[in-house]
Amino acid sequence: MSAFSIVRWCGPFALFLVSSLFLLFGIYVMVRTYHLENPLEFVMAFFSSSLIILISMVGMISPSVQVYLAWRKR
Repeated sequence: MSAFSIVRWCGPFALFLVSSLFLLFGIYVMVRTYHLENPLEFVMAFFSSSLIILISMVGMISPSVQVYLAWRKR
């Protein structure tokens, strides 16, 4: 395994790691949303946490597919 291949896999791994942290943050915001009293704040926080979760899931799926396709090509 060359140094180039190790550096090549650092990017997808870092993206997966950061996306998983944002996924946890989105779940935390979603749980905290259900404790709000104001309906307008609830709707705003609910949709923002849903967007955070959606974007972080895409950030986790994309590197997984890249790694799968690279290993499949081998």
